[in-house]
This record gives sequence, structure tokens and C-alpha cells, in this order.
Amino acid sequence: MTRPNILFVMSDDHAAHAMSCYGSRINQTPNLDRIANEGVLFENCFCTNSICAPSRATILTGTYSHVNGVETLDDKFDGRQQTFPKLLRQAGYQTAIIGKWHLGHGGIHDPTGFDYWNVLPGQGLYHNPVMIDMGQERAIEGYVTDIITDLCLDWLESRDRERPFCLLCHHKAPHRRWEPDDKHAHLYEDIDIPEPPTFDDDYSNRAAAAAYATMRIDRDLDEQDTKGAPPEGLSPHEVKSWKYQRYIKDYLRCVASVDDNVGRMLDYLDEQGLTEDTMVIYTSDQGFFLGDHGWYDKRFMYEESLRMPFVARYPREIAPCRRNGNIALNVDFAPTFLDLAGVPVPAEMQGRSFRGLLQGKAPADWRNALYYRYFMHLAHHGVFSHYGLRTDRYKLIYYYEKEPLPPEWELFDLEKDPYELRNVYADPAYAEVVEDLRGELGRLRRELGDTTAGWEG
Repeated sequence: MTRPNILFVMSDDHAAHAMSCYGSRINQTPNLDRIANEGVLFENCFCTNSICAPSRATILTGTYSHVNGVETLDDKFDGRQQTFPKLLRQAGYQTAIIGKWHLGHGGIHDPTGFDYWNVLPGQGLYHNPVMIDMGQERAIEGYVTDIITDLCLDWLESRDRERPFCLLCHHKAPHRRWEPDDKHAHLYEDIDIPEPPTFDDDYSNRAAAAAYATMRIDRDLDEQDTKGAPPEGLSPHEVKSWKYQRYIKDYLRCVASVDDNVGRMLDYLDEQGLTEDTMVIYTSDQGFFLGDHGWYDKRFMYEESLRMPFVARYPREIAPCRRNGNIALNVDFAPTFLDLAGVPVPAEMQGRSFRGLLQGKAPADWRNALYYRYFMHLAHHGVFSHYGLRTDRYKLIYYYEKEPLPPEWELFDLEKDPYELRNVYADPAYAEVVEDLRGELGRLRRELGDTTAGWEG
């Protein structure tokens, strides 16, 4: 059996609803769409902790944050842990990671399990970034998305062509603060980007956490984000719209550069005759609020933050134009890649291979609910720590800390309220739903070994 090459392309903070294959109203992503059109698009792929470093650790290890030790942005990754690149390398794969790492560096925090690594320190810079090439820092002139792609193509050119490869291409873009390249600097200049339906959310009918958060476009975006101050004489609503346009256009310009560079990678595979034998994945480490609920950033368990884009192409196994609606998680990525490579999945990995979903064959016992937890109470943007459960129809969230406000629950009926504007936790009509979901939440927490933080079910 042919073992596939694996090209895993991950951006930072790229929300699924800023991809045209996901129905974006605000931009076009033809190269990302090409992957979806020639393979599969996952409609319900979610992260288990919507923040950069924890999601990356989960993807590498196939374990939840409370197991791999990266619960917050301040936690550095212990590279002595088992990861899927280590196992692929042991099985004969050539492995490399190029781009954003964001899991600490130096000693045990450097990337491990890779034949080659060249990563940004911390968040890295958009222009003329410093990169850490196998432990040696060096500055590179240019735009970071182009540079990361150039380095990936250079590595592919230098590889041993007799062995399969696994390349992790990790883009910084479109992370805040959004700095486009010269090529896309004037994209969208003469148009207004549509505002989302929940742009003027007043945070009523929700837990207090929503109103408490400090990620509002009108109040919390600063002049560094908008590259200047709004014109004088605008009304408060006009200022909010002006800030949104400045923010979202730069964000989408950064996305456009990612899309162009993914196109370069796809063209290379075609030119080298590698397309049939290469599994190509595009995803992001989490979602992002694109003016939804009047916000930017992520962290909350609400849909725009929770959902990850995930499109994949592998002609040997995936039929074109396939869409999958099953719940898949970033904790599943590692087991899936190992399964595709014919490598046994370690028992300690908490995720599960979704190779069957890629092929359109959902196992009868596939999960019908996911568990989520965000740990960074009030650390950034005033977001409360919380954990919760999402099924196909319902979402139950528990804000468990006792300060600055008492713990509080939210329940959303996603079928009737897809924008999550009405908390029905206290509605008597949902009493039985609440009881069932609380029971399932407690069961999942025990099953996954996350039994800290308040209510135990």
C-alpha cells in the first residue's frame, strides 16, 4: 500500500466563514476552494480550546489541554511528549515544520520529531521576520507568508524522493495585528465589506460573560489595529462601522496572501507529479470573530470561535466535492494522520482517526458530542474561563469561576437560534434537555480525565 505524503497547511485565526467554499459573504479563496472541490470539506470541525498554543499542542499530541500541559498561552510545550511527527519519523517519514510554532523555544521546548525545523519566535513579524533555523536565529527580508512558502518549497526540493514526507506549513497570517503585503495592500479599497447579522449585538439574553468581554470592535480595537484614528464628526455607530472596515479589509488581505501561497504549493505538487500521492490539508488553529457579536478575537465557545475550517484532498481515498457534517475535532488530527500512514495510534491519544469520514463512511459509533474548555480566566480580553458540550443541536456552556461574578450557565438551541442570541437554560421547556446535557457533560469530563474547576456533574 502506498503511504501518502502529508502536507499540512495551518493558518492562524482564519475563520471558516472567511473562505468562499464555506459560503463566505466577504471574500473569495479560490486556491483553498480548490482543495475542497477536489476533496472533502468538514462542516463541523471544532477546536477543544480556542487559543493558539493549546490548539497547536492538541494537534501534535492528540490529547486535550489538561493532558498535554498547554492550557494557556503562557504554557510551553514539553517536547518529550509523544507526537504524531515523532511516530511518522520513526516509521520512515521525512518530517519538517516551517513557520509559526508558538509553543516556546530552547531546550525541551524546541520542535522535536522533525528532520528539519525553521520557526518564528513567538508570534513572529509580518515583514522581515526573524526565524529560528534549527536553533540559529536569522532575519529574512520579505513578507512572512511568502517566506514560509519559499522555505517549504525549498525543503520539498531537497527531500529524499524515495521516502514519504510530512511537512507542516504553519502561517502566521491572518493573526492580529493585521499587516498585508504590497500585492494586496489595496484589495477591497473601493468596496464596503458586509457587516455580519449580529454586528450590533447588545449581549442581552446571555450570561454576563458576553457583555463583560473586552473584544468589541467599537470600544476595544485601537489605532494600531486600524492604522489610524477615525475621521472627526462620525456618530458612534459610524465609528464602529469605520473600524470594522479598517479591520476586516486588512484581515482579508492577509487571507488573500495565504490563499495565493497555498496555490503555489498546489502547483508545485502538480508540477512534480505528487498530487495523487499527497494528502493536502488546510485548516486554522481555531476560528475568529469577524465582527460577529460586534467582536474580534476568539476564546469563547460560540460558533465563530469554536469552528475550524478543515478541507482535505487525497485523490487515492477522497472523492471530489464531498462534504461531511460529522463532529470532528483537532484532537483527532494526529490519530488520522497516523492511520493514513499505517502507523499504530498510541492508546494515550484521546482523539480518534476520522479516516472513515474522509471516505464518506461514518462509523456507527462516531461521537455525537464534543467537550470544550477555555482556561485563561480574564487573562486577555476579559473572557471568563468556561467549559461546555456541543451536540448537533444544542450547546451547553458553564462559566465556572466565582469572581468577578457568580458561576453561570448558557444553553443554546442551535436549530432555532443559530446565532446564539438567546440563552434558554432557565426556560422550563428545556428542563429535560438541560438534565440530559448536564449528565453527558459530566460523563465526558470524567471520561477525558478533566475533573477540575467547579461543577462535576
